Amino acid sequence: MVENIIWPAYFDADRSRSEGRRVPESLAVSEPTVDEIAEAVRQVGYDALIEPDVAYPRSHREETGRVAVSNADDSGKSDLLQGVAAYVQALRD
Repeated sequence: MVENIIWPAYFDADRSRSEGRRVPESLAVSEPTVDEIAEAVRQVGYDALIEPDVAYPRSHREETGRVAVSNADDSGKSDLLQGVAAYVQALRD
């Protein structure tokens, strides 16, 4: 079993790549939440656990939380992030 950690910063359109965004701007959204990310992870087909009181290491003063993804396959974290980003956008439409 592979577990991945997903931070809201990975999908934040207000951040640059050097600030932690890991998806293309075209897939990013403004101020993503752990609830949106967890729902998107479930839509992609994985189990999600929200860890709310955790701060992203690059912005250690902001407790944005994170999502632990279990049962993720070995296809790569990048593919997982792309799929989750697409669902987060769909949730906002």
